[in-house]
Amino acid sequence: MAVVVNKPIPEFEAQATGGVKVTHQSHLGQILVLYFYPKDHTPGCTTEAQQFRDQYQEFVKAGAQVFGVSRDNLKSHQDFKEKLGLPFELIADTEEKMCHMFGVVKNKIMYGKKVKGIERSTFLISPEGILLQEWRGVKVPGHVDEVLKAVHMIKKVA
Repeated sequence: MAVVVNKPIPEFEAQATGGVKVTHQSHLGQILVLYFYPKDHTPGCTTEAQQFRDQYQEFVKAGAQVFGVSRDNLKSHQDFKEKLGLPFELIADTEEKMCHMFGVVKNKIMYGKKVKGIERSTFLISPEGILLQEWRGVKVPGHVDEVLKAVHMIKKVA
């Protein structure tokens, strides 16, 4: 089942760094930010992770929990998290279940070859588990500020 804006997110269960299990219900009562990125230890993904890291306390103050999601395994995620000093957990979606559910798996051309890759995307989920907003085909500069602004808007409405 795919995600739809203004509808509850479908059931899912995933493992994250720090031994955290994340499900469609594990963070009810909190605003949830899920950002999908292509690969640990790559330039764009490193910059995006650092920007979420640098604004993390602002997300927490606004009542939001942030998770990064990619197809990398927990070991790769743990190394990436430690190297960058990330204060949030990273979800290992090695079987691409969440990636397919959120519709972020795309065909890309790399070095002249067609490959299946992850489209950089972010999803904002309400404390009630409703998908409120999505950003697809994200360009890193300014993106985290835009997501934080949207989180603050939810806080004002609540």
